[in-house]
Amino acid sequence: MTPVSDAHAAAKGWLARIRALPLSGRVRVMNVCGGHERSISMAGLRGALPQAIELIPGPGCPVCVCPEEDIHAAIQLALRKDVIVVAFGDMLRVPTNGPRREPRSLMQAHAAGGDVRPIASPREAVKIARAHPERDVVFFAAGFETTTAPVAGVIAEGLPSNLTILLSARLTWPAVAMLLDSEEAGFDALIAPGHVATIMGTEQWRFVPEDHGIPAAVAGFETDSLLAALYSVLRQHLERRAFLDNCYGGVAQAQGNPTARRLLQAAFDVVDATWRGIGTIPRSGFAFRAEFAQLDAARRFELSVDPTRKRAGEMPPGCDCARVVLGKIYPNQCVLFGRACTPREPIGPCMVSDEGACRIWWASGARQTAHDPAPARY
Repeated sequence: MTPVSDAHAAAKGWLARIRALPLSGRVRVMNVCGGHERSISMAGLRGALPQAIELIPGPGCPVCVCPEEDIHAAIQLALRKDVIVVAFGDMLRVPTNGPRREPRSLMQAHAAGGDVRPIASPREAVKIARAHPERDVVFFAAGFETTTAPVAGVIAEGLPSNLTILLSARLTWPAVAMLLDSEEAGFDALIAPGHVATIMGTEQWRFVPEDHGIPAAVAGFETDSLLAALYSVLRQHLERRAFLDNCYGGVAQAQGNPTARRLLQAAFDVVDATWRGIGTIPRSGFAFRAEFAQLDAARRFELSVDPTRKRAGEMPPGCDCARVVLGKIYPNQCVLFGRACTPREPIGPCMVSDEGACRIWWASGARQTAHDPAPARY
């Protein structure tokens, strides 16, 4: 690990190099990781960088895009007396669309008597199932590649017969591909997520420069790595030559983690998948391979989406989380931000998760909205 003083000096050096670049117009740089957005916001990088550089938070929050109907299914399971539902902590507070008289989140389902438990790793789900062999345990597994690989790992080891999985896992790169294939991508350069690249490999992001001519760099979470990646894509932009640069070389390799990739391929197929508020993105989700179908909680409990439910799959009324996730607007441009929607009483999923841009902006002190006079630049 780089000593703090060395990392600080390196960050100052990269910042000086960035400030010295002859930028003549606005350059929009998207980051595709909630961890990156947290580091950027907490370090105050937007205020330290030249005004010409616009840093855009992108689709880096799995909690934010988890289909609303999947959360509803988990709630219904939690309300069954014979089922224990476990999920990563952020998922417990994500609200769904539904009547106020009914539980609209897993936390509310717990308050209504459901047995809902937060976990930090798939192994905790296994431990709980073994501790309660007389009950069904459902692991609501929502996440991107980094949290899905450990799920594949416990599947390979063998699960207790009373443990099934409600799978809501997504791949990161297809959302970026969708944006680039749209009429207007909305960004001029990309900082790719180091944690995903550690699992899946940096080469997964080569399509950005090669197919679209857009500069790209993989970055870690420290300020010096982020600034190095930013300097790289800005240089590429100025020199009009796009390539993939790995600024997280000590951790992320070209082909990623071979064991993790093998486990993912053994347990799951890649399929078209729904992203909340966005719609279906081709080949963007994981589904159980046929030989593991018995682990699918949706199949075991014969779950289906209730056709009478309104707004299924959408964001709550007035919530702009989908446009925030896609980098179309900043968090403080949502009319609910900081007013009706706060971390204490979130309306949209982007204000719930520590990976959500709205929650990150709020936590970093960005409380002024774009609808107030003279909004600050965060």
